[in-house]
Amino acid sequence: MTVQGVQSGFAVGATGAMVTSRSVRGGFAVGARGLRRRCKLRTCAGVLVLVGAIFSAAISAAQSKPAGNKPTLEQDLAAITEFNRRYLKAINDEDIATLSSLTTDDHIMIASGRAPLVGKAANDDANGRVFKQFDIVETWTPVETVVDGDLAYQRGTFTVEATPRAGGNTTKTSGNFLRIYRRQPNGEWRMTRDMFNSVQAK
Repeated sequence: MTVQGVQSGFAVGATGAMVTSRSVRGGFAVGARGLRRRCKLRTCAGVLVLVGAIFSAAISAAQSKPAGNKPTLEQDLAAITEFNRRYLKAINDEDIATLSSLTTDDHIMIASGRAPLVGKAANDDANGRVFKQFDIVETWTPVETVVDGDLAYQRGTFTVEATPRAGGNTTKTSGNFLRIYRRQPNGEWRMTRDMFNSVQAK
């Protein structure tokens, strides 16, 4: 094997194979065509195997996650159930701050026989007036919940027992409700519309 002018490189030969490396810079000169061809084939095969493995892993990962990392329907329904638990607890605890935090700024409450209460502040004021006059015990029974993207609605029935703080008999009111929830940028649900009607109090 003859090496001429090899700069920062190596010339590799095989017995009976003469290779001349001229001005090889920063590389290798492999001296058998058959060996070089076999190395290329093996390299290509290895690359194809690696690409196939990466592609397969990407498909498996995509199939195992919801599109766009959005919650599943079951997760959304569970989140709305938890929201209702917190909202109802806040009503029965007379916790106006929590109630306010669970509604959107453009929240509207619509009750039969009354003008709509438009905006978070109006809803907070109404709740404050009720809590000053009555001790409230409220229950809900959801009947249907539908989620469509970042909006959801729920209908059901409710009962409210109100006992005057100044003294007097407890009245019980029951009726039907329909609520609309909106998903916030952070993924949490908030109530944006609250509509209900009621039968004669007993």
